[in-house]
Amino acid sequence: METTTRESRLWHPFADMGAVQGNEFVIDRAEDVWVWDADGNRYFDSTAALWYVNAGHGRTEIIDAVANQMRRLAAYHTFGDFSNEPASRLADRLAELAPMDDARVFLASGGGDGIDTAYKIARRWWFERGEADRTHIVTRMHGYHGTHGFGTAIAGIPANREHWGPLPEDNTVVPYDSVDAFSDAVRRLGADRVAAIFVEPVIGAGGVYPPPPGYIEGIAEICRSTGVLFICDSVIAAFGRLGTWFGIERFGVRPDMVVFAKGVTSGYQPLGGVVVSGRIAEPFFAGAGGPMLRHGPTYAGHPAVCAAALANLDVLERDGLVDRGRELEEPLLATLQRCAEHPIASEARGGVGAMAALSLDPDVLSADPLAPNKVSAKARAHGLIIRPVANALVCSPPLTTTQEHLDLLGEGLSAALDDVRAELPAASKA
Repeated sequence: METTTRESRLWHPFADMGAVQGNEFVIDRAEDVWVWDADGNRYFDSTAALWYVNAGHGRTEIIDAVANQMRRLAAYHTFGDFSNEPASRLADRLAELAPMDDARVFLASGGGDGIDTAYKIARRWWFERGEADRTHIVTRMHGYHGTHGFGTAIAGIPANREHWGPLPEDNTVVPYDSVDAFSDAVRRLGADRVAAIFVEPVIGAGGVYPPPPGYIEGIAEICRSTGVLFICDSVIAAFGRLGTWFGIERFGVRPDMVVFAKGVTSGYQPLGGVVVSGRIAEPFFAGAGGPMLRHGPTYAGHPAVCAAALANLDVLERDGLVDRGRELEEPLLATLQRCAEHPIASEARGGVGAMAALSLDPDVLSADPLAPNKVSAKARAHGLIIRPVANALVCSPPLTTTQEHLDLLGEGLSAALDDVRAELPAASKA
């Protein structure tokens, strides 16, 4: 069912380009939870593309909003004192929804931009407070924070940090599930040197790891007592994915900054940014002649992109999709738990929002480290798109997903596991 094409000149992200040559999987069109390849085969898009099509594919309201805005003002920058109505409206709306007081919104082109922006704001804020030594950033194992310069340096996935040569220093990675490990790191480094910690409410691209009970709250308490800034990386977790606007609200925590992207437009246009609390923004807004944040991408506040976000937020609110992340979490996890009973599977992870993962058996992975990729490829033959990540298969379906679609997910994944097991050496079939 895969589409074979001519040799490609497109260099794909995170791809073995030698294997991709002549074997591109070409997506041609999409509607709601479905996508079709160039040969007309239909698939359940259990990944919502790359975690982001929260509202589902083919929303004419979003498409029309972008087209109408482009007829009026397709593009213009927001550097200096320039602005446009969609950018101003979007900033106001996100600030009203944000889980912090007196918020300001810095717009960018995607999640990687947002991570680097938050990193720089954190360091600059301490500089403006006269504590220039507070430059150290803490992140967590398995954490994925994009692939820009600072995001690469703080990655909790070792493979993403390797083979680039020297990266920005003053970064520490701690276990993803231990409050004590974070506390110990702050004590060892000295609170007067630590600027911030980046926390995903649920670790996503690192393999879907929900936080242990009390973990997020414990990290926030240490931040309060030491002054370390709490930066919430909600690039995946926001806009309904965890059942709230920004994901972090589920834990009763009020962060200093929230990085967002993906679901803010449901992927219809590339957009990301940082919601910044009034306390952190204050030095930069205090009055003329104050410090300038010499930072920002060309397309910050792009009017057509912001129009897509505004229309998408309308859809999420009108159709009750923000709540769907919480409503889907149990049936989605239950679907993968049934698949976890398969002989070559190990455990299912999830239960906090509409995102989950199925790990494969360690013996299978030892015999064939590429087994998750093979399961993903086999799943396409059964009408399913599911993504291989590390030792697992991960899914984050559109928030329009129903139980009928989850049944298809379970059936397709189980069939793909059967296919891969049939090709394994006898000693690995368990």
